[in-house]
Amino acid sequence: MNPEKVVFGFFIVLALTLNFGFFVGEIDNPDHHHAWELFAVVVVNLITTILKFGDRTQMGAVLLATSLVAMLQLLAAVLVWTLAVHVSQAGMTPSIMASIVSLSGGAMIANVVSVVLLVIETVMLRR
Repeated sequence: MNPEKVVFGFFIVLALTLNFGFFVGEIDNPDHHHAWELFAVVVVNLITTILKFGDRTQMGAVLLATSLVAMLQLLAAVLVWTLAVHVSQAGMTPSIMASIVSLSGGAMIANVVSVVLLVIETVMLRR
């Protein structure tokens, strides 16, 4: 068993599960989506992205691309949240929260693709 692969797989799956935890709930209810949970999702996705920089294969390039997509959408969600809370006069409205959760949903899809690709790569190594 390769410890590097274990850590790599751990962070990819953790990124997906944390993102799913933030995504679940009423889409427009701020009580169902906590800022610290979004922060944890961003941090774990950042770690996952950094880990993917070391792989020089075609599969590694696709995995890195999915991580970059997830990071882009999560950073957009953080930006929307920050602007809503600290700049906007209206504050956090249901429509803004729905936008934030939708952006995290897009990142979650990218994380699902990463996990599926990791499983496919693992199955291919066995043969």
